[in-house]
Amino acid sequence: MPRPLGELEDAVMTRVWKWNRPVTVREVLEDLQQERSIAYTTVMTVLDNLHQKGWVRREAEGRAYRYEAVSTRAAYAAALMNDAWSQSDNPAAALVAFFGMMSDEQRQALRDAVRIVQGPETPEAPAADTAAETSRENPASAPGGDGR
Repeated sequence: MPRPLGELEDAVMTRVWKWNRPVTVREVLEDLQQERSIAYTTVMTVLDNLHQKGWVRREAEGRAYRYEAVSTRAAYAAALMNDAWSQSDNPAAALVAFFGMMSDEQRQALRDAVRIVQGPETPEAPAADTAAETSRENPASAPGGDGR
């Protein structure tokens, strides 16, 4: 995963993601200028850097470019979470601590996401029973299992 976005990169990408269409340097500049004093060349440099890093693609339009996000903010957030989690020496403890920091709304969103990923459960094989069977058949798939 690429390194996390810097503050200005994030401000620019927030607009690109929010608008969800190809944007010009001028459009991003005008929106950013509502919050801060910033030069056209600064925004142009940031978008060029984001292009070089693979965050945006660009297409020439006259003497300028239109920039478009390569992936979504959700995919970016997921990659950041995955990167942080994979660096833990105790992933289960890290998840428990993370869940403890979540609001009720975030925990509900997590439950909804797990349901979407798991798909519909069949009455004959509830998720817990299926996980237990899988871990008996393949110890490597059990939580903490190392395949031995």
